[in-house]
Amino acid sequence: MDYFPKRIVCLTDETTEMLYILGEQDRIVGVSGFSTRPPQVRQEKPKVSAFTSAKIDKILALKPDLVLGFSDLQADIAANLAKAGVQVHLFNQRSVPEIFSMIAVLGALVGASDKAHAWIAQQQAKLDFIQQQAKEFKQKPVVYFEEWHDPIITGIQWVSELITIAGGQECFPELSNESLAKKRIVADPLEVVKRNPDIIIGSWCGKKFHPHKVGERPGWENVNAVVNQQVYEIKSAHILQPGPAALTDGLDQVVKIIQNWQAAEQA
Repeated sequence: MDYFPKRIVCLTDETTEMLYILGEQDRIVGVSGFSTRPPQVRQEKPKVSAFTSAKIDKILALKPDLVLGFSDLQADIAANLAKAGVQVHLFNQRSVPEIFSMIAVLGALVGASDKAHAWIAQQQAKLDFIQQQAKEFKQKPVVYFEEWHDPIITGIQWVSELITIAGGQECFPELSNESLAKKRIVADPLEVVKRNPDIIIGSWCGKKFHPHKVGERPGWENVNAVVNQQVYEIKSAHILQPGPAALTDGLDQVVKIIQNWQAAEQA
């Protein structure tokens, strides 16, 4: 008899995508309105939440036996559901190892541990290969990752780790381990100019990053990344999702960007 949860609501994209990867999507009865991975989820599953807000009545009407959430930002939603008698699991992964841990726990929650561990092993092998390749680089570019622009917020821990794995140097290493966005604020934009990154990657939640406009910021026109046209966008759904997207599409784009820089340096 299957004692695992059969009616799951996923309040963020990473658990939704991972359940699809594990072939356990039939257990999902509700998702976040921001869910885009895989693409068919928007047609297949009812949308019941944003990120920091949720339609509690709509969730309860789905009669879930498990709700999956993420981080302190969804703590109030989780508390309201728990008070209504719903079983809630709130993940809080902020690093690459913690993302793998989240996937292992999620697999166990739905009785798919073998498939989850096989997927983790495959991705870990990929990361090891990329890291090994990066060791051969003679130079490691300084990479500035911008999560928001006003105020400037630098990249969260897993993004910084992916940059390092791909052969880059984090522009703000002293901030990268801070889990809260407010603790990754760079008050003075000219501090980025002082650190003179070789590569700039922008990824803004809910707003498009325009690489060609970065050079219009006061004082930024002489930054190496701007001068050498090494300014890029990675969509937030690919890199700021602390789950399979960051380890696949997100990492692949970071690797390509750094390899492009390496090729330009050697030309």
